[in-house]
Amino acid sequence: MLVWFTMLGVLVIDRLLKIFIQGHFYPSESLIVIPKVLHITYVLNPGAAFGLMAGKTWIFILTAILVIIGVIFAYFKIPKTEKMLRLTLGMIGGGALGNLYDRVVIGKVVDYLDFQVWPFVFNFADSMIVIGVGILLLVMYRLDHQSRRAE
Repeated sequence: MLVWFTMLGVLVIDRLLKIFIQGHFYPSESLIVIPKVLHITYVLNPGAAFGLMAGKTWIFILTAILVIIGVIFAYFKIPKTEKMLRLTLGMIGGGALGNLYDRVVIGKVVDYLDFQVWPFVFNFADSMIVIGVGILLLVMYRLDHQSRRAE
């Protein structure tokens, strides 16, 4: 259940944040939260990360669907005792669902997190995908290391 609750939680938080941004900002409008560190900037991204492959929405819709299918498949393969692995699957799946919703309904992804040390604007769903993949890699490394030590 951890996978599904996490996916749902990420999706709900992502949708609420995007609804807030769309309701309170105009595209390209920016609010300084922490000067030279964090701005909230409303951007409609027609591509993938960093605006790559703009206009290729069908590729990103297909990719998100494949990720969600992968999460469902992994749910049945991963032992229930692997809580962190299941949490990361929920983070990745929820992020994929959040951006999939935007692509299907709006045709573009709503981005708003604008860290001034990074030249790109992103969103909560993107963050969950990146953090989830990062933790997933660490967990997989730990599990691989433990199995090698056991041999």
